[in-house]
Amino acid sequence: MAKVKKDLQEMAGELLEKAEKRGVQSNFFFRTTFNRYLVQLQILKDLEKAIEEYGTTVTKEYVKGRANLMANPAITEYNRTTTAANATVATLINIIKSLGNEEDKGSRLQELIDGLNDE
Repeated sequence: MAKVKKDLQEMAGELLEKAEKRGVQSNFFFRTTFNRYLVQLQILKDLEKAIEEYGTTVTKEYVKGRANLMANPAITEYNRTTTAANATVATLINIIKSLGNEEDKGSRLQELIDGLNDE
């Protein structure tokens, strides 16, 4: 799993490089959205640790001391954060596409963006 985490950071770096090539790296909307994405990646990493440490189920104790087995709440938060991170990436791609210059038109990122529009 460590390789996946590294790959996510590498991909975030590549996205930043593409933004620089397209001239949007200092755009307010790009910067705030990119920062939000980095925070979401850190939250996901922390939630992964919590799920690994406590497992997929946890015990909740009620007032009278009765224990109840339930799904780890970190799983729900992980799924929510993943959905939000995916939406943030889509926003970043839209910012790069709509506000960026056209000099990087033939890039892999542009191919990805074009592929998303074909769906």
